[in-house]
Order: sequence, then C-alpha cells, then structure tokens
Amino acid sequence: MIRLEKRPEPSRGWTALTPVLAVVLTMIAGGALFALLGKDPFVAMKTIFWDPILGEYAFYYRGQLLVKAAPLVLIAVGLSLGFRAGVWNIGAEGQYIVGALCGGAVGLAFYPAEGWYIFPLMVVAGALGGWLWAMIPGILKTRFNTNEILVSLLLVYVAEQLLAASALRWLKNPEGQGFPGSRNLAQYPAASNPELIAGTGMHWGVVAAMIAVIFAYVLLNRHMTGFHIRLAGQAPRAARFSGVSPSRLVLFCFSVSGALAGLAGLFELTGPAGQISIDFNVGYGFTAIIVAFLGRLHPVGILLAGLLMALTYIGGEAAQSTLGLPAAAIQAFQGMLLFFLLAVDVLINFRVRFGRAMA
Repeated sequence: MIRLEKRPEPSRGWTALTPVLAVVLTMIAGGALFALLGKDPFVAMKTIFWDPILGEYAFYYRGQLLVKAAPLVLIAVGLSLGFRAGVWNIGAEGQYIVGALCGGAVGLAFYPAEGWYIFPLMVVAGALGGWLWAMIPGILKTRFNTNEILVSLLLVYVAEQLLAASALRWLKNPEGQGFPGSRNLAQYPAASNPELIAGTGMHWGVVAAMIAVIFAYVLLNRHMTGFHIRLAGQAPRAARFSGVSPSRLVLFCFSVSGALAGLAGLFELTGPAGQISIDFNVGYGFTAIIVAFLGRLHPVGILLAGLLMALTYIGGEAAQSTLGLPAAAIQAFQGMLLFFLLAVDVLINFRVRFGRAMA
C-alpha cells in the first residue's frame, strides 16, 4: 500500500530538486510521445535542447533564445510577486494584449513623423495599458471582494476582442488593400524596437527583462515591501496583525504585474511581431505562469526557467521544420512540464510511505 504522510514542515531539499525532476520526467515522457509518433526520441531531444545552444546555427539561436525568453521573464517576474503574496493574477495575457495595443496606437498616431521621443512614449503607453487593465480585477478585489482569478481570466477574452477590433477596424492599415492588421512597425523606424546586436534580433525587451529580474530580487530581499509580500503569502493573519494593508498589497502586485505584462506586449509588438494582427497573442501570459512556478517564484530561478521554456519554443520550431513533428506535439511537450512540476511538488509537503498505515 502506498500512502502520503504529511511532513512537519516543507522540505527544502525537495523544493530545490523538484524542478529538475520535473524536467527529467518531461524529457522521458516527451521522448515516449515522439517515439509513438514515429520519430527518434534521442534525435528529437537533441534538436530541441542541444542544437539551439551548441549546434551549427547556435549563434543565431542564442540571440533568439533571449528574445523569446524576454516576454516570458518580464511577465513571470510580475506574476511571481503576486503569487508570493497570495494574489492570483491569471489574466496577464489580457494585460499583454492591451499593453501592445496602447503602445502601438501611440506609435501609429505619430506616423509618419520621425523623432527620438516616439519609441519612449510607446514604452510608457504600453506599461500604462497593462497597468490599467490589471487595475480592473485589482480594484474589484479590494472594493467588492470579487475573485481576482475569475475576473482577470475573463478579461483576457475581452482583450482578445479588442485586439480583433483593432486589427480589423481601429488600427487597420489604410494602405493594406483590405487585409487585417496595422501598419508594419518594422518599416517605421521611429516606432520600431532597435536591434542591439546585429544578426541576433536582441532588442530592448531583453534589457527590460534583466532589469525586472534585478528589481524583483532587490525588492524581495532588501525592501520592506518585499518582506510584506513574503509575510502575506506565508502567514496572512500575522501580516494583518503586523499592520500590512491587504488592499494596498493587492493593488501593488496587480500594478507591477500588469505594467510588466504591458511592456512585454509592447516590446513583442515592436520587435518580432512587427504589427497588430488578429493572432498577435501567442499565449505568453499563460506560459509565464509555468515559468513562474518552475522558477520557484524566485527572480533568478524565473530567469533560468524562462530560458528553458524559450529553448523548448525555439527547439520545438526546429523540430517541426527538420523532423516534421506536429505543433500539437510540441505544445503537449510543454504542457507536460507543468503537469510533472505540479505532480512532484507533492513531495515538498508529503513523504511517500509503503505499507499499511499505523492505527
């Protein structure tokens, strides 16, 4: 008989080990999935995890790795602050979309003017757009005690409708011959995200992600607000007795996560995406939740987890093109990572015991 026995306190060893174990189990299960699809699992794993780092075109892939990881890290860092405090913002995807729409609208409003101030204004508008969209569930939570999970999640669908309306009507390219989508910002230098290292695609979003990691680390370890966040998550009653304002903490966490998600959307719009289109959002807001928990809600861990998840994106695209793996298989492979992470996290609070339970 197999049973779970509650630990007196969470295991620090398993807390550090479970992300690694989850990755190993994901690779084993993913290899089995690829074998069932008729592909060599070892070749598939090499294509996904090895070739983008040390393969023939590794220099190009390394730059793309940072570009792909940047929005995930930006969003996950913001979400992690709320998750640590017990504030559950599940609607980062919507904040990502609205941030891109607000920043893109500012840039297109100046078209075809040239000026150094246009891109900084777009960055500010992107952050404000994500912040405003996050404030909706934040204020409803603090004023009317609504469920922030449901409200933030449902607002994602509203943001998707705003995105469709923008691509089809509000921000549609008047010279696009009837095709949906805005002007191509890559052809508008004043509103495009400049490449920092030629040939890699690296842009200011990568720099912003690094700054966000440093900011979150300093906040959590050197600032009283970070102490309040950790205290509210670990001992909510003690936090209230010590004078921590739950409403202020909720609004602060939603503010930071919303602004960072909006920045991620703006940098993605002005960088890899290039234009507002119906299919602009690719699920970064939801994938960032996996990144946050895989990184153990720690800024440095989130940076590493973001790079790992970006590696599965880039390696997955390479596997699709070279091995003919279906996109659904790559998505299932990424989903396995969250499944195994949640599964093995049980070992943090419980021991596995064999035999009959004591009376």
